[in-house]
Amino acid sequence: MTPITEVEGRRLALTNLDKVLYPSVGFTKGEAVHYYATCAGALLAHLYNRPVSFLRFPDGPDGQRFFTKNVPPGTPDWVRTADVPRRSEEGTATFVLVQDMSSLIWAANLVTEFHTPQWQADSPGVADRMVFDLDPGAPATIVECCTVALWLRERLAADGLHSYAKTSGSKGLHLLVPIEPTPSEQVTAYAKELAVEAERELAGLALHRMTRSLRPGKVFVDFSQNAAAKTTATPYTLRARAEPTVSAPVTWEEVEGCGAPDELSFLATDIAPRLAEHGDLLGPLINLNRAGRLPRGFR
Repeated sequence: MTPITEVEGRRLALTNLDKVLYPSVGFTKGEAVHYYATCAGALLAHLYNRPVSFLRFPDGPDGQRFFTKNVPPGTPDWVRTADVPRRSEEGTATFVLVQDMSSLIWAANLVTEFHTPQWQADSPGVADRMVFDLDPGAPATIVECCTVALWLRERLAADGLHSYAKTSGSKGLHLLVPIEPTPSEQVTAYAKELAVEAERELAGLALHRMTRSLRPGKVFVDFSQNAAAKTTATPYTLRARAEPTVSAPVTWEEVEGCGAPDELSFLATDIAPRLAEHGDLLGPLINLNRAGRLPRGFR
């Protein structure tokens, strides 16, 4: 019998809760739903008013994975949605907005990663965050990403911008920067300029081009996720990896002190204690007083 639970007055059918999603550690679907419930306060703040793309993996990370951008079939009528202009054609696409605990638990039952753009639903294509996705090419690891991240932090600070770090939940590191609302095209142009500068200043380590043949041993500074049509793993989302890793906020002290990849790898079970110790390290992204202005010429 499918269990029914009530969340904020909404009745939800939660299915296959005993199903093992991550065989390497025996982590079940029920534990995944529980994880999202326990970190809801922090996660919902970063999902709020942002159209969500779901990367679903209902049979675990070794099974089929597929993106769901439009509202999934069977979505309850109480789940809020937003119509977003299509980038390549006329008309709009309808996306889910995960605004509250009930819609979060409904979405968690789909077994998903959450991915969101750098802009909010009422201002499509006008970013209030900038992101740098630092992606290491083996044998480089997140340790080398930390070196690049520290350089970017100082470079951004020179332009009056605050930056915050989180793990990707995979191999790399994300830098997030709160900014005053700025068209995505201009944010992308500025981010590209810094990526090119990083490649020049950190010769042999940083790379601004995606070319695979250039990647081994270097850190690709991916600025392209600032494009209006792109999305990035939302803070605190589970990832479809061998273990239930999380895209977890980290302190700059942790970035500075990282000497091995496992020092910046966090599982779902690590997040509640980290929230208890640090609170939401990415909370300043939501504080309008921390939002900076891009340099003249990019705004």
